[in-house]
Amino acid sequence: MSSKVRRYLSKYSALKAWLFLFPCLAVIILAGAWPLFRTFYLSFTDAALDSLSSGAFVGVGNFSDLFEDPDWWVAVKNTLFFAVVSVSLEAILGFCVAFVLHRSLRFKTVLRAVVLIPWAIPTVVSAKIWGWMFHDVYGIINRVLEVIGVLSKPVSWVASSELTMVAIIIVDVWKTTPFMALLLLAGLQSISSECFEAAKIDGVSTWRLIWHIVLPMLKPTFVVALIFRTLDALRIFDLVYILGSGDLSCATMSVYARRYLIDFGEVGRGSSAATMLFFTIAMVSVLYFTVGQRNLRKAS
Repeated sequence: MSSKVRRYLSKYSALKAWLFLFPCLAVIILAGAWPLFRTFYLSFTDAALDSLSSGAFVGVGNFSDLFEDPDWWVAVKNTLFFAVVSVSLEAILGFCVAFVLHRSLRFKTVLRAVVLIPWAIPTVVSAKIWGWMFHDVYGIINRVLEVIGVLSKPVSWVASSELTMVAIIIVDVWKTTPFMALLLLAGLQSISSECFEAAKIDGVSTWRLIWHIVLPMLKPTFVVALIFRTLDALRIFDLVYILGSGDLSCATMSVYARRYLIDFGEVGRGSSAATMLFFTIAMVSVLYFTVGQRNLRKAS
C-alpha cells in the first residue's frame, strides 16, 4: 500500500471518528458551554435572583468585593486543604486496597463488590448516616473512642469548627477510596504477571516490589486517578453543606457561591465566586497534565 493511500485512509478514519463524536460534542456544548458562558457574563453584572435580565454591568466590581471578603479566603483555604488531604489519603489507602485485591485471595470477586459499597451509596445518604454516627450524644464514633481510651468524654464533631472539617474528610475518604482503588486495580491488572513472578523468584521483598516495580509502572494510572479525584474534591459541596450546616468556618468555594446565589439572591456576586472556582479547577488541571506528561516522558 502506497504512502498516499495510507494518508488518505488515515484522514478518512479521522473524519469518521469526528462524525461519530459530533452528537456527543454537540450535547456537551449545549449543556455545558452555554451555562458556563452565562455564568461568566453574570459575574460582571449586579444581577439579582429575581431580576436576572435587568442586571447592570459593573465590570470587575464583584471580583474586587470577592477578594476583599475574608470569608472568601477562608473558603479558598478550606477547599485547598480538603482537596490536598482527602486526595492524598485516598491515593494511599486506595493503592493499599487495590494491591490487596490484586493478590490471589479466596472470594476475590465478593471482596471487590463489598469494597465498592461505600462508593455506591448516594453522598447525601452517606452524609446523613455519618452525621448520626458523629453525634455527640447518640453517635457510635464517640462511644467507640471512649471505650478504647482515645476520648475521655464525647465531643461535638459536626458542631465544632475545628472538628467539622476533620469529620468531612473522614466521610469523603471512606466514600471515595473505593473509586480510587478501582482505578488503581485496573492499572495493576494491566501489569504483566511475569513481572510479579520474576520478582518472587528473585526473592524481592514486597516493599521493594511496590517501590521499584509497581509504582513506576502505575504512574499513568495514578495521574488519571489523581486528576479525577482532585477535580472532584475542589468542587465539593454536598458533604460540606450537609455536615457543616452552613458554618462559614468550614465552607468551601462551592458552598460560598451557593450562599450568595440562593440565600442572598446576589447572582452577580455568586457567579463571580463560581467563575473563580472554575478557573481554579482549570489551573489545577493544566498543572496536573503538565507535570504528569513531564514525568511520563522521563519514565519512558
